[in-house]
Amino acid sequence: MLIEPLLPPWPQKSPGPQPVADRLCLQGILYVLHNDIAWQLLPLELGFGSGQTCWRPLERWQRAGVFEQLHRILLAELNAAGELDWSRACVDGSHIRAKKGGAETGPSPVDRRKTGSRHHLICDGRGTPLKVITTAANVNDVTQTLTLVDGIPPVAGRPGRPRRRPDSLLGDKGYDSNRHREELRKRRILPVISRKGAPNIKGLGKLRYDVKQTFALLHQFKRLAVCWERRIQLHDAFVSLACGLICWRRLRKPKKG
Repeated sequence: MLIEPLLPPWPQKSPGPQPVADRLCLQGILYVLHNDIAWQLLPLELGFGSGQTCWRPLERWQRAGVFEQLHRILLAELNAAGELDWSRACVDGSHIRAKKGGAETGPSPVDRRKTGSRHHLICDGRGTPLKVITTAANVNDVTQTLTLVDGIPPVAGRPGRPRRRPDSLLGDKGYDSNRHREELRKRRILPVISRKGAPNIKGLGKLRYDVKQTFALLHQFKRLAVCWERRIQLHDAFVSLACGLICWRRLRKPKKG
């Protein structure tokens, strides 16, 4: 199991023995991620322990950066297999409901100003998620452009230094900003971004299809389609875990031909 070496040991200060094995706790966390049920409704007959028993390791593993490390390891394996397309990256945003409020929530401009959050995503040219950021729903996509680009982790797996910059960045008119174009060029990234009031760049929609597909994959994990956690760190732990699972599935996908 790839994740096992990343898990911190059971805290010595905790009274009594570890109630449930880490593997079972992880299975309980995955069950919640896939099915979006309340922690207290996690079925005991599945053998994962109570919702609280699984929630505590999620919090502890999030603080230790376990899921971000797992995502980075799997990106490196994809890179080593030649399955990452660094010739371009795509950015986009997607609104989600936030049922319980919290720090990264705000009135949604696309959902009658109901409380919501927004996922901002950057993926490679084949739709592999490189970084996801969660903000309030009323945060404009363009403000997260450089945060996404600079948030790409250094990806090893190939000879030379780990890679963390695509050759170009594709975005729709929501990312139209001369200042951000200049900053991207300083990072040696070619901005391919449509301008407001002008026709779309020819073929850009087809090239950006991958980022839409990646959002669809991400939100197939039902827990991510709605933000239930008041603490955004726990929601982001689920996001990182989902990104890792998407990478893992691509590694296991049989090669064509």
